[in-house]
Amino acid sequence: MHSDPCGQCAVDQPGGCVVRIVAVLLIVFAAACTPRGSITFDPAAAFVGDVRPVFIGTTRGTGTGGYDSTRARTVSFARYEISVPPDRAQGEITWPPKGGKPDPRIHFLTTDKQTFAGRAGFQADLARALRSHQNEAVIFVHGFNTNFAEGTYRIAQMAHDLDLPGVVVHYSWPSAAQPLGYAYDRDSALFARDGLEQLILAVEAAGARQLVLVSHSMGSALLMESLRQMAIRGETHALARVGGVVLISPDIDVDVFRAQAMSIPRLPQPFVVFTSGKDSVLKLSARLTGQEDRLGTLTDLSRVADLSITLLDTAAFNSGDGHFDLVKSPSLLRLLDGIISVDTALGSDRVARTGLLPGVVLTVQNATRIVLAPVATLGTPR
Repeated sequence: MHSDPCGQCAVDQPGGCVVRIVAVLLIVFAAACTPRGSITFDPAAAFVGDVRPVFIGTTRGTGTGGYDSTRARTVSFARYEISVPPDRAQGEITWPPKGGKPDPRIHFLTTDKQTFAGRAGFQADLARALRSHQNEAVIFVHGFNTNFAEGTYRIAQMAHDLDLPGVVVHYSWPSAAQPLGYAYDRDSALFARDGLEQLILAVEAAGARQLVLVSHSMGSALLMESLRQMAIRGETHALARVGGVVLISPDIDVDVFRAQAMSIPRLPQPFVVFTSGKDSVLKLSARLTGQEDRLGTLTDLSRVADLSITLLDTAAFNSGDGHFDLVKSPSLLRLLDGIISVDTALGSDRVARTGLLPGVVLTVQNATRIVLAPVATLGTPR
């Protein structure tokens, strides 16, 4: 008997298993050939781009090139000043060419950085920033196959393109940043749970009255695990400060998500999950884990109907692998501009939020699913 890596050769058409294996290899090969991001310092870029301070908590180790993929036992704290260039398409991160001269008009660049000896210095610096931003903070948790620079620049891009109103904080966990590092990253996400909890507590202790937690891909599993353990440990004061949760393309088993959510006495509201049935990365993840789907591809609302969550289906805006359309699609960014902000959507009730978004709305018990549609494709107003 031959081995069956897909587990379905017996029921598929002849050659179907081989086709899937080839498809997986093509996805991995394409990812491996994509140029990786790196931190490039250019203080002069501060006079050209829109500088976004990014406060950072990380459980990455340090090497000659800065924060790497190794796992550190303690959380390190820093602040990076990121210049978002004026000449680029919305949703795009443009990296300087290796060996070439960076251009602050078209490239994302780091203008300055500050590292802190411990949590106290970080909290003091963060407290000053919070006071000038109505004591609101957005904490972003990156996903699978992401290095330090890519996660840091991504939250700066999101803060600029979505005009996020609060102080931006990035939790950088030790992803291997390798297309074939899925198992390492899953273990790293579990390893990093305590570090994220410590960062949330530090931001709350610095004076944040409202926290919005945003995560992508495997980072969503990490975020849910941290919220679950905070609830079990009785960190009610910090949890009460969470004024919204946004999971983007979450790479989480649906049953595991349900168990995590049920362990939290009251899910923070609003609780928004961005999904897409065209997400090829999550489809591959489902095959690797032997599941039919992941939370980020869920279309059957009945499986989460008893949870107070809102699913936003972005499949109509699919581009490329469909795994990060929320912040890569200019049309989706325009649609969501001003909606996913602390002062509007994240501070309003579900009825108000659904009224702001064009698409088909389905509600089952406590859960709501909105299949988003580009404005140009809609017919007469509902």
